[in-house]
Amino acid sequence: MGLLTFSINVTLDGCVDHREGIVDDETHAFFTRLMDEGGAMLWGRVTYEMMESYWPAVARGDEEAPPAMRAWAIKLEAKPKYVVSSTRTDFRWTNSHHITGDLRTSVQKLKDVTPAGVLLGSGKLATELDRLDLIDEYKFLLHPMVAGHGPTLYQSGLPTTRRLELVSATPFRNGAVAMHYRRARG
Repeated sequence: MGLLTFSINVTLDGCVDHREGIVDDETHAFFTRLMDEGGAMLWGRVTYEMMESYWPAVARGDEEAPPAMRAWAIKLEAKPKYVVSSTRTDFRWTNSHHITGDLRTSVQKLKDVTPAGVLLGSGKLATELDRLDLIDEYKFLLHPMVAGHGPTLYQSGLPTTRRLELVSATPFRNGAVAMHYRRARG
């Protein structure tokens, strides 16, 4: 069984807006490593549509991008992508799959059949999956900035506080810190 790892960019005040954060070679390398290590991606519909609107064009060469970004887009194209959505059923992007049925059962099954692990990159979906006790690890890239707006991490709340164990904290030259936590069990 693979682990479900929630990873996202977050500012010091908890903002997870994809437009906030430092975009450079160092942060790009961090997310490339995460994608390379995982067996599949898991997103909610909104995140999927945001990714779908840009990255396939980069992979095809239709969108201007540096070589490292194009290489990442090509890897993403090949990676299995699973989407949770109650409003959309047609996912045409290469290697995209719709998660249907009971959320707990479907995501647990995905974890069970993905030994390399599943990388979750959607904030709202993470809240739902955390409520179901399905997230095993958290790999946040903490950016040295205060956004002053939302959306924020877990803004719709959790029923109880989650205790985490620090696995590692790796500072970047740009001031960001890669934080790796494991869910404290027991």
